[in-house]
Amino acid sequence: MEPKIVLNNVNFYYDKKQVIYNLSLKIPSNEIMAIFGPANSGVTTLLRSLNRLCDLTPSAWMNGQILLDGQSIYADDVNVTELRRRVGMVFEVPTPLPISIFENIAYGPRLIGKKSKKELSHIVEDSLRKAALWDEVKDRLSISGMSLSGGQQQRMCIARVLALQPEVILIDRACSGLDPISTAKIEESLMQLKEQFTIVIAPHNVQQAGRICDRAVFMLMGHLTEEGTKAEVFMNPKDQRTSDYITGKFG
Repeated sequence: MEPKIVLNNVNFYYDKKQVIYNLSLKIPSNEIMAIFGPANSGVTTLLRSLNRLCDLTPSAWMNGQILLDGQSIYADDVNVTELRRRVGMVFEVPTPLPISIFENIAYGPRLIGKKSKKELSHIVEDSLRKAALWDEVKDRLSISGMSLSGGQQQRMCIARVLALQPEVILIDRACSGLDPISTAKIEESLMQLKEQFTIVIAPHNVQQAGRICDRAVFMLMGHLTEEGTKAEVFMNPKDQRTSDYITGKFG
């Protein structure tokens, strides 16, 4: 099977400061790839480059190539709005809108022209089910999304991305501020979602990466230091720095 995303010799800069160095990587379809490393390793920048959110930073620029289904996402004719629908992102801090749970999920579909109440209701239910939140909120969809707990808000934000029917989901440390029960629910949901989506996650710790990923990438100071299956990276790393980070000798 062809990889969903391919990066070829990517270098990324903020003004004159280089934060990613000559990175090449293939991201398979229908797997969870965890990209992890200590602070200032370029992990968040890498995720944001995959749907061009870095475009929102005036000083950011890159060279190299990022392909989605074989097509460059930085080509002149790319519709960036459509790209961000296809490659959705869930951020570290939940960002519920100050409207009802139903309208939080329906907001994106409405923007792309879906108006039917019946269709929107189906999208909302389906998205909340996939995000493992439906059973907890199905009888109170009219209350504010901001009234939910932190873990529920984060799952609602995942559902909001799912409502746009993406192909790839980027997750940037979405469990970093959550309790263990909420984290477990999100991880269980992601394990099921990979059957339909390609998932790239910056985990909030090494243990999370080891629990849920199929493949793992260790980055250090902007360099891809190690890449392989979960077993290869966590059980038999080739680079001593990977082993040292995983075992907590630095980080």
